[in-house]
Amino acid sequence: MNDRKRTLLIVEDDPALQKQMRWAFDQYEVVTADDRESAIAQIRRYEPAVVTMDLGLPPSPDDTTEGFRLLGEILSLAPDTKVIVLTGQHDRENAVRAVGAGAYDFFAKPFEPELLMLTIDRAFRLYDLQHENRRLQTQHAGGPLGAVITRDAAMLRILRTIEKVSSANVTVMLLGESGTGKEVLARGLHEASPRRAARFIAINCAAIPENLLESELFGYEKGAFTGAVRQTPGKFELAHKGTLFLDEIGDLPIALQAKLLRFLQERVVERIGGREEIPVDVRIVCATHQDLKSLIAQGRFREDLFYRLAEIVVDIPPVRDRDGDALLLAHAFVQRFANEHRRGSMGFTDDALAALAAHRWPGNVRELENCVKRAVIMADAGRITADDLGLDAPDEDLEALNLRAVRDEAERRAVVRVLARVNGNIARAAEVLGISRPTLYDLMNRFGLKKDPV
Repeated sequence: MNDRKRTLLIVEDDPALQKQMRWAFDQYEVVTADDRESAIAQIRRYEPAVVTMDLGLPPSPDDTTEGFRLLGEILSLAPDTKVIVLTGQHDRENAVRAVGAGAYDFFAKPFEPELLMLTIDRAFRLYDLQHENRRLQTQHAGGPLGAVITRDAAMLRILRTIEKVSSANVTVMLLGESGTGKEVLARGLHEASPRRAARFIAINCAAIPENLLESELFGYEKGAFTGAVRQTPGKFELAHKGTLFLDEIGDLPIALQAKLLRFLQERVVERIGGREEIPVDVRIVCATHQDLKSLIAQGRFREDLFYRLAEIVVDIPPVRDRDGDALLLAHAFVQRFANEHRRGSMGFTDDALAALAAHRWPGNVRELENCVKRAVIMADAGRITADDLGLDAPDEDLEALNLRAVRDEAERRAVVRVLARVNGNIARAAEVLGISRPTLYDLMNRFGLKKDPV
């Protein structure tokens, strides 16, 4: 165990109280300051995890202006520092304002040293937990697919699939709604593959006009058309030995589909205006939010190209179908954006968490990311509310989250489904459920299920 004392900074202009606090909290390495400038100097020198400070500081001890200025400077300089504000007995308004500005907690003077000690100890523990959490997240982010944040079973299976196919020289098709993270997975596939030393090039087939897309993909020779003043290689050539990501492949014009099919068959390209066939070694990863089989039926997508591209198909579920991922992503985003915008430690209120969980997220991860970023910027306090998110807080029934109730409902549904499947055969139902017949009878009695359905 580390015997080194933790550093506690006490900002107090009353020498008697400063001495008393130093004596009361002698289990810490106490450093003191009596005004804003000396406090900032101590912050820079010792980088304390926890600070207690009086809002009334020189040169105007009866005014809180200097105290709030110091609070802002501390959180700007060291956003993770836990600041405990000490206020007058009847100064609750400024105490609440300080917490809204990012202070960890407040105490009214005169205070009981034992109670303040509990708050200081809790602040140190929170600081340590947040530090450890960031360390673990940094370790996790080291892998090729570390940018994907999920605990959903289906998404975890997809990540294992991506890891498996990364070393195989096959074409991969990523299907899913807009904003589900198709390009993130494509980059992860490239980084996990033997091609990671070469380039990853992405092109959006829907974002480039048809008359320019061909030259972007295949390149052109000097003089091939008006404005072609020099020889220019296309994306296929630039991605040689690497990966070419064709996003929104469903919007690829039908004429270019034929050229892409020829490339996939022959692995050579011809620049516009050229006659030379150029061999290219590139892995193709494509993505779309459209139903390609429906486009094939409409004559808008070549069936032979589809089967060339769909050697491995990965269907990415939307955020609304990923259990718990919306909240997991929201917590990661709020930490990232709070750091970027120097907002200190921020979190969500209960109504915000309920709203995040209830929202359907039609724009998926992209919509969720933008929503949290906007809330971090606009929130007045260190806690983000449903109003800050621009979402309606649902009337959540906490009883529905009771673990026993959830388990009972799951068991009831399983028993009902199996009894229906076996047409009420108790012996067969018990066998399928993996329980004894007496246990099944007990479950049926508990759930009010009759042996013979009406």
